[in-house]
Amino acid sequence: MQHIAKIIIDLSLDKAFDYNIPAVLSGKVKIGSRVNVPFGRGKRQGYVLGIGTHTDFPRELKDILSMCEGHSRIPQKLVKLGEWMADYYCCSREQAIRTLLPRAVRSGKIKHKTMPFYAVADPAEAEIFVAENHERKVLHSQLEMLKLLLNHQDMSREQLLNEHNVSVSTINTLKKKGLVIEEKRHIARDPFHDVQIIADKDQKPTPEQGVALEKLAEMINQPEGRRTALLFGITGSGKTEVYLQCISRVLDKGQDAIVLVPEISLTPQTVRRFRARFGDMVSVMHSRLTEGERFDEWNKISDGKVRIVVGARSALFAPFRNLGLIIVDEEHENSYKQGEAPRYHARDVAVMRGHMENAVVILGSATPSFESYHNALSGKYELIRLTRRVDKCVLPIMKVIDIRLDKSSGDDKKSSFFTKMLYEAVNDRLWRGEQSILFLNRRGYARQMMCDNCGYVAECSECSVAYTYHQHNETLTCHMCGDSIKAHTRCPDCQSEEIKYSGIGTEKVETVAKKIFKHARIARMDSDTMKTAAAYEHVLNEFKRGNIDILIGTQMIAKGLHFPNVTLVGIINADQSLHIPDFRAPERTFQLITQVAGRAGRGDVKGEVLIQTFTPFNETIQSAIKHDFNGFYENDMEVRKMLMYPPAGHLITVHFQGEELNEVSTYATQFMEYLRPACHEKIIISEPAPAPVERVKSKYRYIIILRGEKTTQLRRYIRHYALNAKHPKGVHVYADVDAQSLM
Repeated sequence: MQHIAKIIIDLSLDKAFDYNIPAVLSGKVKIGSRVNVPFGRGKRQGYVLGIGTHTDFPRELKDILSMCEGHSRIPQKLVKLGEWMADYYCCSREQAIRTLLPRAVRSGKIKHKTMPFYAVADPAEAEIFVAENHERKVLHSQLEMLKLLLNHQDMSREQLLNEHNVSVSTINTLKKKGLVIEEKRHIARDPFHDVQIIADKDQKPTPEQGVALEKLAEMINQPEGRRTALLFGITGSGKTEVYLQCISRVLDKGQDAIVLVPEISLTPQTVRRFRARFGDMVSVMHSRLTEGERFDEWNKISDGKVRIVVGARSALFAPFRNLGLIIVDEEHENSYKQGEAPRYHARDVAVMRGHMENAVVILGSATPSFESYHNALSGKYELIRLTRRVDKCVLPIMKVIDIRLDKSSGDDKKSSFFTKMLYEAVNDRLWRGEQSILFLNRRGYARQMMCDNCGYVAECSECSVAYTYHQHNETLTCHMCGDSIKAHTRCPDCQSEEIKYSGIGTEKVETVAKKIFKHARIARMDSDTMKTAAAYEHVLNEFKRGNIDILIGTQMIAKGLHFPNVTLVGIINADQSLHIPDFRAPERTFQLITQVAGRAGRGDVKGEVLIQTFTPFNETIQSAIKHDFNGFYENDMEVRKMLMYPPAGHLITVHFQGEELNEVSTYATQFMEYLRPACHEKIIISEPAPAPVERVKSKYRYIIILRGEKTTQLRRYIRHYALNAKHPKGVHVYADVDAQSLM
């Protein structure tokens, strides 16, 4: 009987090709294997998506040439997940399969690191050599090396050279004499080599944690019933301890666990806590690892040498074959959404992987996404609440400051964005030896440069947005495309020196804070200052030790940080994210306020949060200060239901980009006409229109917005046309299913 493999080639063709499995490879080729195949006039590599006995190809099939050496196989269930992603997120199968593997594994260029190890060839012979020559000083180094190896059985070249000062010539001489043998072994690159861990053990759960653990243990132990739980726990309620004890239960069953965190910056501290509990059973996967480290970590997981993986989005595809638990911490975070094809949402794909592998999925948050909370209320997910902080800590006092009523800008000691109440509160903490966090979700010094004389605004030549001014290096930078130019000293239009910088960013907050709090130790954390994981760790460690009084930052400091001496959080401008033209703006503002407020009052002293705003009676801000998520959800859902925005309906956006505006707009209209037959009465269509930021990197952008129920057929139309239609030259088309932003 002929055995046929369906193989996807590493080209964006979105098509699997049939190849014959020759007898010599029978039993070796499996789903997920990487193989060499003839393709066209040459040879290509591809992945096996399926194996069967039937083909529709009318001519004789070509044989698979060989297996790709050194390539681990993708687990069959992950291949199935990749095919689902390709279909659901309207991307090619090749793009989805590539996502399952780190580039370091996929490319085949990275190899296992090897190191020579040395041992005595014959212990008896070595002992005789040492005894007979112990008085010969000329052989001293050889004798010392033999004694080392006799005592330690074997040692690496690195140990001999660096720790025991053995020379290369001594090693080579003993090898020539046949007294020492060399063996090359694989050595794993260790991303934890400089991390010190203090062992930890399970903590006694609070009554609420105990109830949560009972419910989750029941889900873990019973293969039937709900497989996804929303752990809705306020900040400081001990969600991480629940995660840790659930993992212990899964490990006891002989299964594995994946823990997702929303940002790379959170990974080191999360990994440290999990390694303190589980030691070397923990692996890490994120983009700041070297290619070699990524290669080794993936292979350790694939080979079953670790049982837990912690990481950002891509860790979801860890090649475990006996997965029992997936944890998505801070599940509401927008960073779980991939920005390029496949534009998947890690939270939703985690739920699907859990479904396919019968693993339990825990979605954790103090401010759940509307989608997850809706699923929990409807009974699709198990809803588990933690309403109290551990260690008898209480939620901070929330106060709103109306910036319009504060006239402190005339006082030399303060700035308009440091209201009198905030200025005095920070000073009070400095006097008491307590720490403060100041939050503003915008980096840079000023939002734009404008000429007071003629009204000129410095805009990026490639994008339809204003440059952001960065004072420390005197540059104007576009935060859309990354372009940077030297800041103007005169207006380019009228040559006036009356240049004004408006709006504020974290750099300006830091500059002013250093002037008005002269003796305070101040640090800033944003993507401009935290270029490496080491820089992030250094600032956090200094803050933890009490060597920093005031920490200023963006959303990087809004979550995951536990510092008992922080008693004050100041939100400089709560309106910053509230008035963005996006239906999720209120939800994200509520989440940010709640998350950053949760950094205060985690010790013995009750915390205080000061929220500066121009709209103190806004429903989002009022709900946040009352810690009223339910009221906020119910209020905002009324609007979403009327307009069929998620979670009342699905949201799909189709994007068009190109250098010629007319071509882009014309083709967007043509594409919309193709989609109309798939749009029924429960789908709302927004006709093609310029994107909110119309031009990025010299390309004009148009967008079609579709929202509603029962979108399966619509997705199929979009996928087929986006992948298979012949688009105008220079016009790029892509779909974003379950879009998180309309920008």
